[in-house]
Amino acid sequence: MTDTAPRHSRRGLAVPFLIVGVLLAAWTGWWFWLTDQVETRLTAQVEVLRQDGWTITHDPVSTTGWPFRTRVSMPQADILAPSGHGVAAPELVAEASSWNPGHWVVVVPDGLTLTRADKGRIAIAGDGLRFSISHLRDRFPDLRAEMIRPTFTPLEGAEPFPIVSAERIQLETRPHLTDGTASTDELDVLFRLIDARGRPGGPVEGATRQGMLSADVEGTIVGASRLQGMDSAGVFAAWTEAGGRFTAVRGRLKAGDSTALISSDSLSARADGRLQGSLALTAEQPMAAIAGLARSQSGAVNRMSAAGAAAATAGSGGRPVDLVVQFRDGRTWLGPFALAPAPRLF
Repeated sequence: MTDTAPRHSRRGLAVPFLIVGVLLAAWTGWWFWLTDQVETRLTAQVEVLRQDGWTITHDPVSTTGWPFRTRVSMPQADILAPSGHGVAAPELVAEASSWNPGHWVVVVPDGLTLTRADKGRIAIAGDGLRFSISHLRDRFPDLRAEMIRPTFTPLEGAEPFPIVSAERIQLETRPHLTDGTASTDELDVLFRLIDARGRPGGPVEGATRQGMLSADVEGTIVGASRLQGMDSAGVFAAWTEAGGRFTAVRGRLKAGDSTALISSDSLSARADGRLQGSLALTAEQPMAAIAGLARSQSGAVNRMSAAGAAAATAGSGGRPVDLVVQFRDGRTWLGPFALAPAPRLF
């Protein structure tokens, strides 16, 4: 009598592979559908902007990243708004997780050129230039722009740029929260500048005495829904006319050995984008920064007024001193001294 060992079916071994194959096929279908939607919407958005007066050119767009990412590459991108402001880059790359297409990160691997309307073009390079956007379905998405060790080089015919380099520049905006509820017309904004060096002979180099400038400022934009229209009037024109303003402005500045805590309950902008309103400062060693400003070679700085303001603050010694800076008539005033043009937001 011969014993026959039982024969086990091998069908069970194939089941996990079948499941993986089905899931992979479904995921691949989702990925191709998603990338098709991204390309379609990008083409439609570019066409809408062109109809609104934007000039946009680029080489053919490619989409890669299967299976877990959606990566859109736009070579030789050149984007110019009706206002005359724009950017150009050898390549713009936008990337998102395939399972979270509502959060995109845009990187500029080879630097970019910034066009500043009638001020000319600036070449920007660095170790990292990126922009991210999330919560796309909200009234105001979360935005974050970051430059890591950027350098700024004016191109031929361009006006000088205030700084030549920085360790880091960061700008963030997100909806303002009131009792945990996101506002539909207010944005919180954060600006951070770390260890910036001014251009030779410029006001930043003068104020820092060839040192570093750092700024950490936050506030709330009221009337944010009117920040629109990249036309020749400027993005702040409609916002200003509608009563838009910055509130709860707080921050800290460091210019060389001089430091200051700043605050303002309300700042607004003129139609040309220049600030107007008052800014309170509690400053330490302010005379050093103001005296350095008086020695700058910038034609924008009123050197005589800066020297007068430095003399007026000389009696403070090493004690903190309370000052008020006024932005009015397009100028920056410290007491009776008109130091320089008011900062221009755009």
